[in-house]
Formats: sequence, structure tokens, C-alpha cells
Amino acid sequence: MKNEGSVVEEFKLTADSTSGDLVPIALAVHAVLSGLPVTVRSRNNLGVQVEEGAVKSRSYTGPILERVLVENQVIKARPEVGDYANVPVIVAPIRDSAGSAIAAIGVVDVTGIFDIADFMSQQSQIISQMRYCAVPSEKS
Repeated sequence: MKNEGSVVEEFKLTADSTSGDLVPIALAVHAVLSGLPVTVRSRNNLGVQVEEGAVKSRSYTGPILERVLVENQVIKARPEVGDYANVPVIVAPIRDSAGSAIAAIGVVDVTGIFDIADFMSQQSQIISQMRYCAVPSEKS
């Protein structure tokens, strides 16, 4: 398609999009999220992994990306395996007009890094340990 002498590219996202098709989307989301790792794949092809401003893999998949493609819902989890094992991630489906998941995109979930219940249990342990620490007292 031509527009005033310049070429205008069209991007179409489908269940068959390749990792090459997904690179511009992954890089843009990575930039908008201040460099958080981003992964994206289509339903029928492996995808792309972006970290530190560059494409790390063009044949990427992960367990949560795959779950989202099957379950067609947003999932917040800590994968047990893979590049992001034990790291909180959030992955969302990209849906077609019929509502089917044709792709999935995920990022490291910085809001999930601090689990409140975990923090509270650690706080109790810290306070318990502080009983044994000498605390300077103020002298009048």
C-alpha cells in the first residue's frame, strides 16, 4: 500500500504468526514497560523472547504461555520450569474477533514479586530475631 510516495506496512496477527511477525510487538511492549522481559507466541508457532532491549530467542515458548493459549484467560503464576522458573509472570491471551486465543503475551509481574502473605511471615521472623539484638537506648 502506498501513501504519498512512502510504503506503509501492515501487521496482521493470526494464530499462524511467526516469531518474526511478533518481534515488533514484543519490542514495543518491552520498551513501554521500561525493559521488563516480554515473551509472545502465536497459537501455531513458537514465539519471541525479548530481554535487555534485544531479541533473546526467536523460537520461544513457556509453560504459562501454553496454558493461556489453552485456557484463554489471563494467568498470574510462578512457572516451575523454564527461563522464568519461580519468577512471577502475568500472561494474557490475544483474541480474535470470535474470542479465541490466537496468541499469548507475557511479562515479568513486578506487582507479584512481593507476596503479602510471604512478606508478613518474614516480618514475624525478623521481629522474632530482633529480640536477641542489642538495641541502643537513649539516655536523657
